[in-house]
Amino acid sequence: MTDLAREILQTLGHNKLRTALTGIAVTWGIFMLIVLLSMARGVTNSFDHNMLSRNTAMIRVWAGKTSIPYKGNREGRYIQFDDADLRELPEENTKYVESVRSTISGGGKLSTPKGEVSQNYTGVYPSEFVPSRHGDLVEGRFINERDLSQKSKVIVIPKYYASQLFPPDGEGALGGRVNANGLSFKVVGVYESEWNRNAYIPFTTARMLSADTKNLQNLAVSLKNVTTEDDGNAAEEGIRNTLSATHNFDPKDDNAIWVANDFNNALTGKTAMGILDTCVWVLGILTLLTGIVGISNIMFVTVKERTHEIGIRRAIGAKPSKILTQVIAESVSITVLFGYIGIVLGTAVSQVIAALVGDDGPLLNPTVSLSIAFEVTLVLIVSGALAGLFPALKALKVKPVEALRDE
Repeated sequence: MTDLAREILQTLGHNKLRTALTGIAVTWGIFMLIVLLSMARGVTNSFDHNMLSRNTAMIRVWAGKTSIPYKGNREGRYIQFDDADLRELPEENTKYVESVRSTISGGGKLSTPKGEVSQNYTGVYPSEFVPSRHGDLVEGRFINERDLSQKSKVIVIPKYYASQLFPPDGEGALGGRVNANGLSFKVVGVYESEWNRNAYIPFTTARMLSADTKNLQNLAVSLKNVTTEDDGNAAEEGIRNTLSATHNFDPKDDNAIWVANDFNNALTGKTAMGILDTCVWVLGILTLLTGIVGISNIMFVTVKERTHEIGIRRAIGAKPSKILTQVIAESVSITVLFGYIGIVLGTAVSQVIAALVGDDGPLLNPTVSLSIAFEVTLVLIVSGALAGLFPALKALKVKPVEALRDE
């Protein structure tokens, strides 16, 4: 092993400039692979955080205006959802629909004796608030089923407004009173979010305060038993057919209702992330290939220059496997040496990018994991072995007698 290591060092030092120039190509290839993989990982992490961290087994529906005549009704008729839809959708679609909820917005400002903000309230069901999506509760609780049944005058506000309604720092907001739409609401929860500014009250309370006590603005359908895109399409079709029968519009009329299939969108996005990772690997390996070709050329030249030496070793009894091992080991050593330089530089750059974009940018934690580093190392070893394989096979073809005559 010591002799092999010494021979490898001699090979690296025999032509320093040629080895360095070729090694730079390997370093650059690995560097680009690491940076691209870290960027792709950042995009994937951001997607997982923004899309997959919330409940995506859902279809959201908004009422629109018909564009196709249907059963004696002319186009241009507005569709209006109502409470019956909340009951009928689960009853008519028992296989895929678990529950249906809606939201109602109202008011125009929130105020206390110490402050005022221009913000509507939103009437919701308890399942509306998803911490990973809407924020994190820092005090109190969210709307519950008891609030719904009793039409309680309670409200959950963001910490951003708590500091303005209860200056200077929002202390005392929990349990305090906030005026909205001429009524006094008790603050039962405070949440913190960097983007969400909604104030939440029970849906039934908002319905009671609404001038229109029948129509709903939207429907949020929670799904069950959905695992594939076909399941998502079947659930969407069932919802369309039920609403079509109830409100008398053509189920093929895309303008009558607007549907956002969160489940299928999440599946599509996840597939896209997988394709992105594959493309990055292909691009990175193609970039690395230029350096591997250079390493292979170096080993071909090395074998040519050491023909006489190889002939002597073969003549005194060196086994072909030992010659093969030496050439491949030299190739792997060069590849891994310069490859690890690329790994270090690429990792450093990905850390800098992560620090610059922070946690709020389009990239979330764009760094390489231990598993990726292991995979890149494996790629290096395999690439180095392949780069030295053909020169090694050429070395085995050298006949001792001809090699001894070689000058």
